[in-house]
Amino acid sequence: MLFDSHAHLNNKMSDKDRAAMVAAIEASDLDYVMDIGFDLASSKLAADHAAKYPWCYAAAGFHPHDAENMDDMDLIMIKGLAKKNKVMAIGEIGLDFHYDRSPRDIQREAFRKQIRLANELKMPIVIHSREADQEVMDILKEEGAFSDERKSWFPKRPDPTGYTKGSASDASGDADDARVLLHCYSGSAELGRQYVKLGATLSIAGPVTYKNNKKTIGVVEEVPIDFLLVETDSPYLTPEPFRGKKNNPSLVEYTARKVAEIKGMSYEDVAKITKANALRFYGIK
Repeated sequence: MLFDSHAHLNNKMSDKDRAAMVAAIEASDLDYVMDIGFDLASSKLAADHAAKYPWCYAAAGFHPHDAENMDDMDLIMIKGLAKKNKVMAIGEIGLDFHYDRSPRDIQREAFRKQIRLANELKMPIVIHSREADQEVMDILKEEGAFSDERKSWFPKRPDPTGYTKGSASDASGDADDARVLLHCYSGSAELGRQYVKLGATLSIAGPVTYKNNKKTIGVVEEVPIDFLLVETDSPYLTPEPFRGKKNNPSLVEYTARKVAEIKGMSYEDVAKITKANALRFYGIK
Protein backbone atom coordinates (compact mmCIF):
# COMPACT_ATOMS: atom_id res chain seq x y z
CA MET A 1 0.00 0.00 0.00
CA LEU A 2 2.90 2.40 0.77
CA PHE A 3 6.26 3.27 -0.76
CA ASP A 4 8.93 4.71 1.53
CA SER A 5 10.73 6.68 -1.16
CA HIS A 6 13.87 7.41 0.88
CA ALA A 7 15.35 5.38 3.73
CA HIS A 8 18.76 4.21 4.93
CA LEU A 9 18.57 0.51 5.60
CA ASN A 10 22.30 0.72 4.88
CA ASN A 11 23.17 2.70 8.02
CA LYS A 12 25.54 1.01 10.45
CA MET A 13 23.60 -1.20 12.84
CA SER A 14 23.81 -4.59 14.49
CA ASP A 15 22.52 -7.70 12.74
CA LYS A 16 19.84 -7.91 15.43
CA ASP A 17 18.66 -4.35 14.81
CA ARG A 18 18.64 -4.88 11.04
CA ALA A 19 16.60 -8.07 11.42
CA ALA A 20 14.11 -6.21 13.62
CA MET A 21 13.84 -3.42 11.05
CA VAL A 22 13.21 -5.88 8.23
CA ALA A 23 10.57 -7.66 10.34
CA ALA A 24 8.84 -4.32 11.03
CA ILE A 25 8.82 -3.49 7.31
CA GLU A 26 7.38 -6.88 6.37
CA ALA A 27 4.65 -6.60 9.02
CA SER A 28 3.60 -3.11 7.90
CA ASP A 29 1.59 -1.62 5.03
CA LEU A 30 4.79 -1.09 3.05
CA ASP A 31 5.05 -2.54 -0.42
CA TYR A 32 8.39 -0.91 -1.34
CA VAL A 33 11.38 0.79 0.28
CA MET A 34 14.10 2.75 -1.53
CA ASP A 35 17.48 2.25 0.19
CA ILE A 36 19.57 5.35 -0.55
CA GLY A 37 23.37 5.42 -0.72
CA PHE A 38 25.43 8.17 0.88
CA ASP A 39 28.96 6.90 0.09
CA LEU A 40 30.52 3.97 -1.73
CA ALA A 41 30.12 1.40 1.07
CA SER A 42 26.50 2.33 1.77
CA SER A 43 25.70 2.30 -1.95
CA LYS A 44 27.13 -1.21 -2.24
CA LEU A 45 25.08 -2.32 0.77
CA ALA A 46 21.92 -0.76 -0.68
CA ALA A 47 22.48 -2.71 -3.90
CA ASP A 48 22.94 -5.88 -1.83
CA HIS A 49 19.69 -5.21 0.03
CA ALA A 50 17.88 -4.66 -3.27
CA ALA A 51 19.13 -8.04 -4.48
CA LYS A 52 18.11 -9.74 -1.23
CA TYR A 53 14.65 -8.30 -0.49
CA PRO A 54 11.89 -8.27 -3.12
CA TRP A 55 10.41 -5.05 -1.70
CA CYS A 56 13.73 -3.17 -1.71
CA TYR A 57 15.26 -0.99 -4.41
CA ALA A 58 18.43 1.10 -4.25
CA ALA A 59 20.13 4.36 -5.20
CA ALA A 60 23.88 4.94 -5.39
CA GLY A 61 25.76 8.15 -4.72
CA PHE A 62 27.81 10.36 -2.40
CA HIS A 63 26.03 12.62 0.10
CA PRO A 64 27.51 16.14 0.39
CA HIS A 65 28.79 15.24 3.87
CA ASP A 66 30.95 12.57 2.24
CA ALA A 67 31.91 14.52 -0.87
CA GLU A 68 35.52 15.00 0.21
CA ASN A 69 35.92 11.20 0.26
CA MET A 70 34.83 10.77 -3.37
CA ASP A 71 37.62 10.41 -5.92
CA ASP A 72 37.44 9.53 -9.61
CA MET A 73 37.71 5.79 -8.92
CA ASP A 74 34.80 6.04 -6.48
CA LEU A 75 32.73 7.69 -9.18
CA ILE A 76 33.57 4.85 -11.55
CA MET A 77 32.44 2.39 -8.85
CA ILE A 78 29.18 4.30 -8.36
CA LYS A 79 28.63 4.09 -12.11
CA GLY A 80 29.11 0.34 -11.95
CA LEU A 81 26.67 0.00 -9.07
CA ALA A 82 24.12 2.14 -10.92
CA LYS A 83 24.02 -0.46 -13.68
CA LYS A 84 23.07 -3.27 -11.30
CA ASN A 85 19.58 -4.72 -11.27
CA LYS A 86 17.16 -2.76 -9.00
CA VAL A 87 19.53 0.19 -8.56
CA MET A 88 17.22 2.87 -9.86
CA ALA A 89 18.75 6.32 -9.19
CA ILE A 90 21.83 8.39 -8.45
CA GLY A 91 21.59 9.73 -4.91
CA GLU A 92 21.57 11.13 -2.53
CA ILE A 93 23.62 14.01 -3.87
CA GLY A 94 23.56 17.76 -3.38
CA LEU A 95 24.74 20.48 -1.02
CA ASP A 96 24.63 20.83 2.76
CA PHE A 97 25.73 24.25 4.00
CA HIS A 98 24.34 23.65 7.51
CA TYR A 99 27.05 21.29 8.73
CA ASP A 100 29.71 21.86 6.04
CA ARG A 101 31.24 18.46 6.79
CA SER A 102 32.92 18.65 3.41
CA PRO A 103 34.31 21.96 2.09
CA ARG A 104 31.76 23.77 -0.06
CA ASP A 105 33.88 23.83 -3.21
CA ILE A 106 34.33 20.05 -2.95
CA GLN A 107 30.59 19.59 -2.36
CA ARG A 108 29.87 21.57 -5.52
CA GLU A 109 32.33 19.57 -7.60
CA ALA A 110 30.98 16.21 -6.38
CA PHE A 111 27.41 17.37 -6.97
CA ARG A 112 28.14 18.43 -10.55
CA LYS A 113 30.01 15.21 -11.37
CA GLN A 114 27.15 13.07 -10.10
CA ILE A 115 24.50 15.04 -12.00
CA ARG A 116 26.59 14.47 -15.12
CA LEU A 117 26.72 10.75 -14.31
CA ALA A 118 22.94 10.61 -13.89
CA ASN A 119 22.54 12.35 -17.25
CA GLU A 120 25.02 9.98 -18.89
CA LEU A 121 23.08 6.99 -17.56
CA LYS A 122 19.66 8.65 -18.06
CA MET A 123 18.72 7.92 -14.44
CA PRO A 124 16.61 9.68 -11.80
CA ILE A 125 18.43 11.94 -9.34
CA VAL A 126 17.77 12.15 -5.57
CA ILE A 127 18.73 15.54 -4.12
CA HIS A 128 19.80 16.58 -0.63
CA SER A 129 19.54 20.35 -0.09
CA ARG A 130 20.09 22.06 3.24
CA GLU A 131 20.59 25.81 3.60
CA ALA A 132 21.68 25.89 -0.05
CA ASP A 133 18.33 26.20 -1.86
CA GLN A 134 19.22 28.68 -4.60
CA GLU A 135 22.62 27.20 -5.35
CA VAL A 136 21.20 23.68 -5.60
CA MET A 137 18.63 24.89 -8.12
CA ASP A 138 21.23 26.88 -10.05
CA ILE A 139 23.61 23.91 -10.34
CA LEU A 140 20.79 21.57 -11.39
CA LYS A 141 19.85 24.01 -14.15
CA GLU A 142 23.46 24.57 -15.24
CA GLU A 143 24.13 20.83 -15.47
CA GLY A 144 21.05 20.13 -17.57
CA ALA A 145 18.94 18.36 -14.94
CA PHE A 146 15.86 20.22 -16.22
CA SER A 147 16.82 20.37 -19.88
CA ASP A 148 14.37 19.46 -22.63
CA GLU A 149 16.74 16.69 -23.66
CA ARG A 150 16.66 15.10 -20.20
CA LYS A 151 12.87 15.38 -20.00
CA SER A 152 12.61 13.63 -23.36
CA TRP A 153 14.16 10.49 -21.85
CA PHE A 154 11.25 9.89 -19.47
CA PRO A 155 7.50 9.41 -19.99
CA LYS A 156 5.28 12.31 -19.04
CA ARG A 157 3.51 12.30 -15.67
CA PRO A 158 -0.10 13.11 -14.77
CA ASP A 159 -1.02 16.78 -14.34
CA PRO A 160 -4.81 16.65 -14.11
CA THR A 161 -5.20 20.23 -12.79
CA GLY A 162 -2.73 21.89 -15.16
CA TYR A 163 -0.68 22.97 -12.16
CA THR A 164 2.63 23.09 -14.01
CA LYS A 165 1.13 25.33 -16.68
CA GLY A 166 -0.25 27.85 -14.21
CA SER A 167 -4.00 27.37 -14.45
CA ALA A 168 -6.58 24.62 -14.41
CA SER A 169 -8.05 25.97 -17.66
CA ASP A 170 -4.77 25.11 -19.39
CA ALA A 171 -4.83 21.50 -18.24
CA SER A 172 -3.53 19.02 -20.78
CA GLY A 173 -3.58 15.94 -18.58
CA ASP A 174 0.16 15.41 -18.44
CA ALA A 175 3.46 17.19 -17.71
CA ASP A 176 7.17 16.86 -18.42
CA ASP A 177 9.13 14.80 -15.91
CA ALA A 178 12.81 15.54 -15.28
CA ARG A 179 13.05 12.72 -12.70
CA VAL A 180 14.67 15.01 -10.12
CA LEU A 181 13.55 14.40 -6.52
CA LEU A 182 13.95 16.95 -3.73
CA HIS A 183 14.14 14.55 -0.82
CA CYS A 184 12.80 15.59 2.59
CA TYR A 185 11.71 18.85 1.02
CA SER A 186 12.03 21.72 3.51
CA GLY A 187 11.92 24.76 1.23
CA SER A 188 9.11 27.23 0.72
CA ALA A 189 5.87 26.55 -1.12
CA GLU A 190 6.93 29.07 -3.78
CA LEU A 191 10.27 27.32 -4.35
CA GLY A 192 8.42 24.00 -4.44
CA ARG A 193 6.12 25.37 -7.11
CA GLN A 194 9.16 26.47 -9.16
CA TYR A 195 10.69 23.01 -8.85
CA VAL A 196 7.52 21.23 -9.90
CA LYS A 197 7.17 23.52 -12.92
CA LEU A 198 10.74 22.59 -13.89
CA GLY A 199 9.79 18.89 -13.80
CA ALA A 200 10.88 17.94 -10.27
CA THR A 201 9.10 15.90 -7.61
CA LEU A 202 8.99 16.71 -3.89
CA SER A 203 9.23 14.15 -1.08
CA ILE A 204 7.60 14.80 2.29
CA ALA A 205 9.13 13.36 5.45
CA GLY A 206 8.36 13.12 9.18
CA PRO A 207 8.80 16.85 9.99
CA VAL A 208 5.41 17.54 8.40
CA THR A 209 3.93 15.94 11.53
CA TYR A 210 5.77 18.28 13.93
CA LYS A 211 3.83 20.97 15.73
CA ASN A 212 4.09 24.45 14.20
CA ASN A 213 5.82 23.23 11.04
CA LYS A 214 3.73 25.61 8.98
CA LYS A 215 6.29 25.77 6.17
CA THR A 216 6.02 22.11 5.15
CA ILE A 217 2.28 22.07 5.75
CA GLY A 218 2.06 24.99 3.33
CA VAL A 219 3.97 22.99 0.72
CA VAL A 220 1.57 20.06 1.06
CA GLU A 221 -1.39 22.43 0.80
CA GLU A 222 0.03 24.09 -2.33
CA VAL A 223 1.50 21.23 -4.37
CA PRO A 224 -0.91 18.69 -5.90
CA ILE A 225 -0.61 15.12 -4.69
CA ASP A 226 0.45 14.13 -8.22
CA PHE A 227 3.91 15.63 -7.55
CA LEU A 228 4.47 14.39 -3.98
CA LEU A 229 6.11 11.31 -2.46
CA VAL A 230 6.36 10.27 1.19
CA GLU A 231 9.48 9.05 2.97
CA THR A 232 11.03 8.40 6.37
CA ASP A 233 14.72 9.21 5.81
CA SER A 234 15.06 6.58 8.55
CA PRO A 235 16.76 6.27 10.96
CA TYR A 236 16.34 10.08 11.07
CA LEU A 237 13.37 12.48 11.25
CA THR A 238 11.00 10.22 13.16
CA PRO A 239 7.38 11.38 12.84
CA GLU A 240 5.03 12.13 15.69
CA PRO A 241 4.01 10.42 17.92
CA PHE A 242 7.37 8.58 17.96
CA ARG A 243 9.66 11.61 17.79
CA GLY A 244 12.78 11.09 19.89
CA LYS A 245 13.03 7.41 18.94
CA LYS A 246 14.94 5.90 16.02
CA ASN A 247 12.93 6.03 12.82
CA ASN A 248 12.22 3.04 10.56
CA PRO A 249 10.42 2.68 7.22
CA SER A 250 7.24 1.24 8.73
CA LEU A 251 6.56 4.67 10.27
CA VAL A 252 6.06 6.29 6.86
CA GLU A 253 2.38 5.59 7.49
CA TYR A 254 2.26 8.54 9.92
CA THR A 255 3.62 10.95 7.33
CA ALA A 256 1.10 9.69 4.77
CA ARG A 257 -1.71 10.12 7.29
CA LYS A 258 -0.65 13.71 7.98
CA VAL A 259 -0.51 14.47 4.26
CA ALA A 260 -4.03 13.03 3.95
CA GLU A 261 -5.24 15.20 6.84
CA ILE A 262 -3.75 18.37 5.32
CA LYS A 263 -5.19 17.64 1.88
CA GLY A 264 -8.59 16.45 3.08
CA MET A 265 -8.06 13.09 1.41
CA SER A 266 -8.34 9.54 2.68
CA TYR A 267 -5.20 7.84 3.94
CA GLU A 268 -5.82 5.03 1.48
CA ASP A 269 -5.89 7.43 -1.48
CA VAL A 270 -2.71 9.19 -0.38
CA ALA A 271 -0.95 5.84 0.08
CA LYS A 272 -2.11 4.63 -3.33
CA ILE A 273 -1.22 7.83 -5.22
CA THR A 274 2.16 8.43 -3.60
CA LYS A 275 3.11 4.80 -4.22
CA ALA A 276 2.17 5.16 -7.89
CA ASN A 277 4.15 8.42 -8.05
CA ALA A 278 7.23 6.74 -6.55
CA LEU A 279 7.00 3.74 -8.87
CA ARG A 280 6.81 6.11 -11.83
CA PHE A 281 9.61 8.37 -10.56
CA TYR A 282 12.04 5.50 -10.03
CA GLY A 283 10.96 3.69 -13.19
CA ILE A 284 9.83 0.55 -11.37
CA LYS A 285 7.36 -1.59 -13.32
